[in-house]
Amino acid sequence: MPEKAYQRGLVWLRNDLRMDDNTALYRAAKACNALAVIFIACPQTWRSHGDGDNVVAMRLRTLKALQASLAKKHIPLYFLELRGFAQVSAALEQICRKLNIEALFANAEYPLNEQRRDAAVRETLRSVGVPVEYCTDRTLIPPGSLTTGSGEGFKVYTPFKRAFIARHDNRDQGFEPLPAPRSLGADHGDLWPEWIALEGEHNLVRAIPDTVGDYGVAPGGDSRVLEWAVGEGAAKTLLEEFSAIVADYQEQRDFPAVPGTSRLSPYLNCGALSVRRCVQMALAENDGRWVGSSEGASCWLSELLWREFYQHLVVNFPRVCRNLPFKPETERVPWSRRTEDFERWCEGQTGVPIVDAAMRQLNQTGWMHNRLRMVVASFLTKNLLTDWRKGEHYFMQKLVDADFAANNGGWQWAASTGTDAAPYFRVFNPYSQSKRFDPDGAFIRAFVPELEGYSAKDIHCPPNDLFSDRSYPAPVCDVTESRKHAIEVFANLKS
Repeated sequence: MPEKAYQRGLVWLRNDLRMDDNTALYRAAKACNALAVIFIACPQTWRSHGDGDNVVAMRLRTLKALQASLAKKHIPLYFLELRGFAQVSAALEQICRKLNIEALFANAEYPLNEQRRDAAVRETLRSVGVPVEYCTDRTLIPPGSLTTGSGEGFKVYTPFKRAFIARHDNRDQGFEPLPAPRSLGADHGDLWPEWIALEGEHNLVRAIPDTVGDYGVAPGGDSRVLEWAVGEGAAKTLLEEFSAIVADYQEQRDFPAVPGTSRLSPYLNCGALSVRRCVQMALAENDGRWVGSSEGASCWLSELLWREFYQHLVVNFPRVCRNLPFKPETERVPWSRRTEDFERWCEGQTGVPIVDAAMRQLNQTGWMHNRLRMVVASFLTKNLLTDWRKGEHYFMQKLVDADFAANNGGWQWAASTGTDAAPYFRVFNPYSQSKRFDPDGAFIRAFVPELEGYSAKDIHCPPNDLFSDRSYPAPVCDVTESRKHAIEVFANLKS
């Protein structure tokens, strides 16, 4: 769009809650003389998508921080609560009409329902002469723009990574972060009303609530969610701190007791930090290459490409958005119906220390170390033969970084039902994982205080005769035998 093409524009924010390097906000500020921002909460749809209290609290509190930052630029941020996505297009049509909006800008979202919502908005606003521009921002490149030789989306990560790097390494990347929008002047706010009445039961307002719908308020205070500080300032600080240790990332990332990961996923998820800022930092540490002199930076860049890969998958293979396995044949897996096993897994009471420590970390902090996400997912889907969808939903309910694409991709990988999935005969042994990645038991002791006094030898798989007081449960299953059974079940799908 040419600069200053419109008198009045509106930016529709979703999971992109920042001023810095926000593509839609930047383009709108360049194209419009007057600008406002809107956020639309849809708690009924969020709940149907599995969003839990923690991720919604992170979203709303980050939004409050952003509103204060935008106010310094004299850009008003409006808030609207609707029941669900089905109401959005009509509401935006009213808002554009009442505020004399000439163009709407937003950053694209990729799960199936979000795409349908955005298509409906584009069509509705087109009918009243308001163009809509959806920008690429959550990903580095538009999903669907990188394909195999036959023109299909990639089903396996490694070829996707190779193709991405072949196209973008050692050249002008095109991933340079964008600046924050310009200040629009002190009198700009006078152009916008404090609130407007909409048809029906909802009004467009400036006040952002602590919660919406039937969501609870995650503890932590206005500037925190659980242990997580909110806002793009907190995200930038964490990115800077991680840059000092990213060289050691590959060596340290698998040890949950060691602060060796970035812990940036909650900020990437709500959009307080852009993926381009992350790439910029890592490339600077890696001689400007995706695979370069720093093994740690190269490894982290590879992890960012995993995130990219999963975002592309939901566009290229939308069946995963329909609560279905990527591999149709795995719909025939006879999943266990033992609800007690699943409940013990959720509560961190399986009797397998590393699994229980990981689940308690999730329940207490809203986050889980990535190595442990694979361990607990493997344990639930293989050793307990519980449907991966139950674990996927529980993670969405608890994670402060709950992102559908990454969460679904990770669970289907562990369950051997997805694209690029772990072979069905690859089952993580939680005891060997524990001994390898928490050798002294420091992580276990931090979250399973019942085992505080056990030695480094016994804490990973405590002998049953040590449990005279039954303060810690016996294992919910025999890891060796349950592994054999899972392999047989999956092998039978081929017959």
